[in-house]
Amino acid sequence: MKTLAIIPAYNEEKTIAGVVASIKREQPEMDIVIVNDGSTDRTSAVARELQHAAVIDLPVNLGIGGAMQTGYMYAARNGYDIAIQIDADGQHDPEALTQIMEPILTGHVDCCIGSRFLVKTAYRSAWNRRLGILFFTWMISWMIGKTFTDPTSGFRAVNRPIIELFARYYPEDYPEVEAVVLLERQQFRVKEVSVLMHARKAGQSSITPVKSLYYMVKVSLAVCMTRIRNVS
Repeated sequence: MKTLAIIPAYNEEKTIAGVVASIKREQPEMDIVIVNDGSTDRTSAVARELQHAAVIDLPVNLGIGGAMQTGYMYAARNGYDIAIQIDADGQHDPEALTQIMEPILTGHVDCCIGSRFLVKTAYRSAWNRRLGILFFTWMISWMIGKTFTDPTSGFRAVNRPIIELFARYYPEDYPEVEAVVLLERQQFRVKEVSVLMHARKAGQSSITPVKSLYYMVKVSLAVCMTRIRNVS
């Protein structure tokens, strides 16, 4: 199967080369596309110096939703069977790529999410992030009757039908939670597997305690709309 790693990147000049090298070390046959989301640093220049990745430069910052939809459009147009989202900050461990892909390769699921909390690991998150994750875990369980321990995880793999869906429509801004509800509503098979994630290698997260509250409210409203939105 043709597999593609999609790396959305915004101001990740210090980490992008290491992430690409780690992916190629673990999965030499996997293709890589870096979606530079309007970075103001040297992310694009560093990415273009790499030999093992295609680079798409967005003229303005669209956010993670726009960057990922761009990656899914690339995957759809180039005939990929599996697409994997991997963050550019080094938090997602490429050693877990086989774990993420295996349930799809065996035909058991359509989307596989790497969870930090399915089993206890050494990962520790900030209190505001953990609170948000617990809230969305409860919200999704209440709405669709299925529990996801890490619905905000961006480390996930999807098969060809979902690539085609996400190329047409993908949630904006903070899309991970809304995407889970969308896939369940579309009757795709979604599963979590346990993975170990790391603290970001450089830079700072944009999600502050104040933004966490805004994030929770905004995503909650978006998820409610997803329940009634007609996506085909």
